[in-house]
Amino acid sequence: QVQLVESGGGSVQSGGSLRLSCAASGYTYSTYCMGWFRQAPGKEREGVAAIDSVGTTTYSDSVKGRFTISQDDAKNTLYLQMNSLKPEDTAMYYCAADLNPVFPLAAGEYNYWGQGTQVTVSS
Repeated sequence: QVQLVESGGGSVQSGGSLRLSCAASGYTYSTYCMGWFRQAPGKEREGVAAIDSVGTTTYSDSVKGRFTISQDDAKNTLYLQMNSLKPEDTAMYYCAADLNPVFPLAAGEYNYWGQGTQVTVSS
């Protein structure tokens, strides 16, 4: 079955950087669209970045220019490089996978989810 395992979260100061990883298994990785989502306490899960099977990327306005999504098909691994982090980036970050989401940053379009990794940014 599909398994997604995130890693790389942690605590950093404002302006710092982190790189999240998501190791995927149980399906043909290169055929799926992959996304990063985040959820802060009391808030809805929001799409951060997505990359489809041909490498087209999509970013939310809140992270555009600061975050970069990428993937290594040979390693079945998805990455999220996060630079210039702000306190408002603090959240649990999840990776997700699905075949053909119509709206790549919509959480409801994805059927497969990892367990999440916590990112905390202090001011």
